[in-house]
Amino acid sequence: MREVMPVLSSSAASAPAASQIASSSSTPRQFPIRATGGYALIDSLKRHGVTHIFGYPGGAILPIYDELYLAEAAGGIQHILVRHEQGAAHAADGYARATGKVGVCFGTSGPGATNLVTGIATAQMDSIPMVIVTGQVARPAIGSDAFQETDIYGITLPIVKHSYVVRDVRDIPRIVAEAFYIASSGRPGPVLIDVPKDVGLEQFDYEPVAPGSVNLPGYRPTVKGNPRQLFQALKLIRQAKQPLLYVGGGAIAASAHAEIHALAERYQIPVTTTLMGKGAFDERHPLALGMLGMHGTAYANFAVTECDLLIAVGARFDDRVTGKLDEFASRAKVIHIDIDPAEVGKNRTPEVPIVGDVRRVLTDLLKRDREDNFAPAPAQTRDWLARIDRWKHDYPMVAPSYPGMIAPQEVIVELSNQAPNAYYTTDVGQHQMWSAQFLKNGPRQWISSAGLGTMGFGMPAAMGVQVALPDAQVICVSGDASFQMNLQELGTLAQYGINVKTVILNNGWQGMVRQWQQAFYNERYSSSNMEPSMPDFVLLAQAYGIKGMIVTERDQLEDAIAEMLAHEGPVLMDVHVKRDENCYPMVAPGKSNAQMIGLPDRPKLEQAIELIHCTNCGAKNASTNNFCPECGTKI
Repeated sequence: MREVMPVLSSSAASAPAASQIASSSSTPRQFPIRATGGYALIDSLKRHGVTHIFGYPGGAILPIYDELYLAEAAGGIQHILVRHEQGAAHAADGYARATGKVGVCFGTSGPGATNLVTGIATAQMDSIPMVIVTGQVARPAIGSDAFQETDIYGITLPIVKHSYVVRDVRDIPRIVAEAFYIASSGRPGPVLIDVPKDVGLEQFDYEPVAPGSVNLPGYRPTVKGNPRQLFQALKLIRQAKQPLLYVGGGAIAASAHAEIHALAERYQIPVTTTLMGKGAFDERHPLALGMLGMHGTAYANFAVTECDLLIAVGARFDDRVTGKLDEFASRAKVIHIDIDPAEVGKNRTPEVPIVGDVRRVLTDLLKRDREDNFAPAPAQTRDWLARIDRWKHDYPMVAPSYPGMIAPQEVIVELSNQAPNAYYTTDVGQHQMWSAQFLKNGPRQWISSAGLGTMGFGMPAAMGVQVALPDAQVICVSGDASFQMNLQELGTLAQYGINVKTVILNNGWQGMVRQWQQAFYNERYSSSNMEPSMPDFVLLAQAYGIKGMIVTERDQLEDAIAEMLAHEGPVLMDVHVKRDENCYPMVAPGKSNAQMIGLPDRPKLEQAIELIHCTNCGAKNASTNNFCPECGTKI
């Protein structure tokens, strides 16, 4: 019988009192005390509320792991042994996304540290707060090409928010406090702490530094929006007839969903979100348009093309959102709210730039609005919303059905029906886009690699979510190609009994690669077919002592998902779906958002509306259209 190591409950693993120290003894101690660098690091982490660390040991980091061993024995902190350091980084990332807390991972020097790089870059691109601790060769050996020596500080400079090499053991308490503050404040991001082996072993007089007790004169994030800019923003909002809220990941990081909801309802403004912004606004709300961009809903893309005011909230005008940039919301004035001044005006110059914490800015905006005693006109956006409702009617998101085959979208819809409140992680590719299109998520319940697009992210990220929230339902939606990037983490799920359900949409391809090869490379399918040597995923799961399931027929799907969700413990489900299904709508590279591929045939327009012909493709258009929805040409 395989022994399952239980995961420490986050609720039970509370941070120690300030007068206590992380050691095998719970006796309160007076500071300073004589301690090693490794001891100071672990105790400092505990004082910053860390209850779980994801990592993999090795020679240079063993002094830290030795102190971690004693701390685990004393209780209040737990190390989760992953099977690859990339899995540790993604697990810490998932932990942070689901909770808003700082995720922590460990790796040793050399290959251990470089194996963390993809996970660090993933966190940096999506602004996720993490602290990464790496071992390093002893200080005298640095620069000598010693065994397992790599300049991880230099390697990661472009992909971290900040980084440290600990040269003096006395700096450890200060560095940890600074790292947590930097990682979690302003625009969040990963911070690296590289600890030479002899620093971990060295003894010194240890004096803890309390969380937040930092002095960083050069780092003062702006959190409060400029009052004059707030006035200008309100003026534009009150004048707009076709406004649109464009909400990104910054709204999730700031926990601004209540304020976005209040603004949207007060002025009856429709809301579209980015891939990172999913969950910031209730997608079942009548004002919700779902995701915009390359694989966004048709009505979201039409709305952003036609709006007269675009309110960007914690979004960065990414190329997968904007399509052809000079035609993105080309008729609209722009209000851009973001914590990072570098993002404001980077890709689109706004009429009203507001730098500050998204939640704080919106709170102040709504407060000022109430103080003005202004009453929005009930009919201000009525025609605009009616037009959007017509687009929703004409171009709905509907899961297709095929005789004798399971459509991948059907799987997502069934998961959503049976587990509507689950935390969902995804890998990257077609399954990610279908999940974004058909799942309706709450805040922090959508966890996906958006900026870097990291295959292999989904299962280890789900692992981190489940460790952070042991009572939550956590589902990873993956593809047969993505899953094989980090399948070794099945061992971690098995060892700790982490209750993650993983669903593979198995089409035997690198699905999105195949779709692009079909659409843009004359069907030259170079190295994208994964069917040869495809493993038996059920046997693979069973080899790790995990329940494996396979679904090949539509009539099996509902019961199989119910069985999977009811099972206590991790499950791997292999669902064989239609091999050549494409993900639509799709905005081709270099095209405007109005020029979508794969839209259904448009129903006949009502005869009461004056019709005009597009000069490019000849399609009939309502006279109210500014762009032809068939080809995107300006009318």
